[in-house]
Amino acid sequence: MRNLRIILLLVSAWLLPLLFVVSSGAVAQNFETRAEQAFLMDAETGAVLFSKNADDLMVPASMAKIMTVEVIAEEIRRGRIDADTEFVISEDAWRRGGAPSRGSTMFAELGSSIALWDLLRGIIVHSGNDASIAAAETIAGSEGAFGRMMTQRARELGLTQSFFTNSTGYHDPDQVTTARELALLTRHFIETSPEIYALYGEEEFVWNDIRQRNRNPLLTMGIGADGVKTGFVSESGYGLVGSAVQLDQRLIVVVNGLENARDRALAARRLLEWGFRAFEPRTLFEAGDEVGGARVYGGELNYVPLVSSRDVRVLVPRGTDERLSARIVYRGPLSVPVRAGDEVAVLRVMRGDTLALEMPLQAARDIGEGTLTQRALDAIWELGSGAVRRAIFGSESG
Repeated sequence: MRNLRIILLLVSAWLLPLLFVVSSGAVAQNFETRAEQAFLMDAETGAVLFSKNADDLMVPASMAKIMTVEVIAEEIRRGRIDADTEFVISEDAWRRGGAPSRGSTMFAELGSSIALWDLLRGIIVHSGNDASIAAAETIAGSEGAFGRMMTQRARELGLTQSFFTNSTGYHDPDQVTTARELALLTRHFIETSPEIYALYGEEEFVWNDIRQRNRNPLLTMGIGADGVKTGFVSESGYGLVGSAVQLDQRLIVVVNGLENARDRALAARRLLEWGFRAFEPRTLFEAGDEVGGARVYGGELNYVPLVSSRDVRVLVPRGTDERLSARIVYRGPLSVPVRAGDEVAVLRVMRGDTLALEMPLQAARDIGEGTLTQRALDAIWELGSGAVRRAIFGSESG
């Protein structure tokens, strides 16, 4: 199937989820980086190509501004702000984030008003702390309240470890994230806010008659980079979230904990170039193909076929023979009614100990309530299989 040998093994009726093994022909390729934390993923599939301490808590520095911009984008989507919204540079924004701060700034004048798209450029291109504070104060009333909005938005996106206290990335021991979650946030932002994301590729921006270049070194390296954000405070070292496109494939890279800006740029570039060179996509299932099935309780059918709404693709090392294992995970048996299109399961593909791909699976058809006899038989089956699960796993979870 798609030049891959796929073995489907139904372990037993009660030991769900379904397990299958894919032989892609490969031995894992080694890659070394001096970054303390590093993560590389394929944006389309979410396939993980490289991971080093990617779930360790780390200080995000100005990379936290990616979440600042995500909150602004969400406020736009909800109609709470628009292109006519004016953001005022307060004395606090000017002193802590403007010219007097001697940090990253868009050099906005005290008391001036900035329109939405100029403010976004100030945050994205200049990494302006004055612009970030002005956004927080206008949207939430204070930077602390905005930090809570950032954390809440992280939870809404399924980012469970990130915690934010400010919009700038100024160091706070309580403001932490992980390399993996920064990559997932960036992937979400690219998919949902393409118009704003395009600003990350702008190489310079002029404000208050001062021309400043984008701080992202990847943009000028000729590797297809179009974002995203650098960061540095002494507590974190030098970090970068980057994204690049080659031959219609987008990769997202995160590195952190480097000793200087040069090492940061080289580490990110090397990971991206290695990812584009060392891996090739393999399709396990095309969109709409039946991937497996999920047990249904009390239905007119015992199982519902599961499909993916888009191609199930993984990236595998070129010219090698690596074994991938995959599992369909769901909480079951499913209760009726089941509706076609409902997301009822997740497909997880592992490359060794690395989660290479995680995709939702949908029910392929409606399953209505079964007859009284069918429901009675299902009850007997569930009673017996539940006893086995309790004996082995100590719980009723499927």
